[in-house]
Amino acid sequence: MDVGELLNYQPDRGAKRLRAGDDDDDDPRNKKAGRELARHLEGDDSEDPSSDRKRILEKLMDDDEDADDQEGEPVDESSVKKMILTFEKRSYKNQELRIKFPDTPGRFMETELDLNDIIQEMHVIATMPDLYHLLVELNAVHSLLGLLSHENTDIAIAVVDLLQELTDIDTLHESEEGAEVLIDSLLEGQVVALLVQNMERLDEQVKEEADGVYNTLAIIENMAEFRPGLCTEAAQQGLMQWLLKRIKAKIPFDANKLYCSEVLAILLQNNDSTRELLGELDGIDVLLQQLSVFKRHNPATAEEQEMMENLFDAMCSCLMLAANRDRFLRGEGLQLMNLMLREKKMSRTSALRVLDHGMIGPEGSDNCHKFVDILGLRTIFPLFMKTPKKMRKAGAADKEHEEHVCSIISSCLRNLKAQQRTRLLSKFTENDCEKVDRLMELHFKYLEAVQLADKRIEGEKHDMVKRGEILDDVMEDEFYLRRLDAGLFVLQLLCYIMVEISNSGISQLQQRVHQILNLRGGSVKVVRHIMREYAENIGDGKSEEFKESEQKRIMDLLENF
Repeated sequence: MDVGELLNYQPDRGAKRLRAGDDDDDDPRNKKAGRELARHLEGDDSEDPSSDRKRILEKLMDDDEDADDQEGEPVDESSVKKMILTFEKRSYKNQELRIKFPDTPGRFMETELDLNDIIQEMHVIATMPDLYHLLVELNAVHSLLGLLSHENTDIAIAVVDLLQELTDIDTLHESEEGAEVLIDSLLEGQVVALLVQNMERLDEQVKEEADGVYNTLAIIENMAEFRPGLCTEAAQQGLMQWLLKRIKAKIPFDANKLYCSEVLAILLQNNDSTRELLGELDGIDVLLQQLSVFKRHNPATAEEQEMMENLFDAMCSCLMLAANRDRFLRGEGLQLMNLMLREKKMSRTSALRVLDHGMIGPEGSDNCHKFVDILGLRTIFPLFMKTPKKMRKAGAADKEHEEHVCSIISSCLRNLKAQQRTRLLSKFTENDCEKVDRLMELHFKYLEAVQLADKRIEGEKHDMVKRGEILDDVMEDEFYLRRLDAGLFVLQLLCYIMVEISNSGISQLQQRVHQILNLRGGSVKVVRHIMREYAENIGDGKSEEFKESEQKRIMDLLENF
């Protein structure tokens, strides 16, 4: 039996979190450890190889016996303290021998195996989150973080596996107090920066190192879910840069690329700091380059489709920041989204969503003008006239589609000036005002749905009063969400378009709107009521000055409706 076979032998360490497609009968990490230590031995002429073989075999056999003995031991505070103390001793011993004999691996390889063993044994602590405070109090967290930069990547990956189990989101919620202590200690030790540095040296062509990257991303996702506020700090510690670099790497699609897109989307949620950082790192161009693949081709698998949607989500989040809209414009993002709408592939639904985010509000003015210049009106109005069947098959509801289309048109009506505005209004006069007819058809469709929801809500409120129940803010919010689900926001957009075109100075449009209202028993009063409610809620999250000026503009439009 040669030394490689001896080193390949590992006692059973119990179950480990697996990625899809992993085979738990054959752990490649043990093979890599064996290969790596075998290389050390082959290059070490200072000791008798037969002596090394004998010592390693004895060591591995002893470990297997120890593992069998420990299976029946209970896990309590005392045993965890003992385990941590053993870990600290082995870590120190390994470090000491590596410093003393840097060019003689045979001198420190046994301590490396010992260290790996105790790290594996520490996985049991993940079953006792209420004892996490011991990891902090006995300085084990600091020592584990130090091992992320260990010269042997197998040791670093073993630490990553352990941290992934310790931070499992279900485990964290079992003991909030223990979880808080652990997360605080990890963040204090700059855990994200150290994880990123470790990922940068891993070779994803080697399966076990690719697993290490995957589990590293799982640690970050777990911590971000438990404490969303750390996203800004994580992004600034090199994570954002690494994610963008990994996403644009020219390697075949895999689980790690999918996970990177997911973590990126998480970092950008409701966070202007990370959105700004992405923009400064030319992340808008990276996202556009990656999305351009789906312009003429559908994703090959469900996983690739999920990645595409994550990238679209990330783009929509980024466009909430005004500065990124300029980068989107310069990067020809409008042209790409417009082409996606025309190509009729799976990406079309999400491209519509991106256009909506890029053109809404006064910050979207430049994008609105450019959209008209690239003949975007020829693309958007056929989608306004009819919801494509392929979009329904892709899982997008009619309401979602109609909301984005109406939002884009209302943004154009609000932002366009001069010639571009004239071109937009002329679209409504084409073919005997067929687009006004469609506008009114949608108006009555959503008016009926919202009125039905309102009637049900009023009935529930009446019943609550009869039972003596108090209608609190939580219930009011719930009722408002139900009105939104019924299509309230789409109805408000439709009324806004109706009022805008009626104030355009084109009498043909105003007459057609009022004619259809009268024919179908509609009411100007109802439209005004809907628009007043819309004006009350407009401008949330913006300056008070903008809110007041926009409300005044809408009320002025209503005066002449």
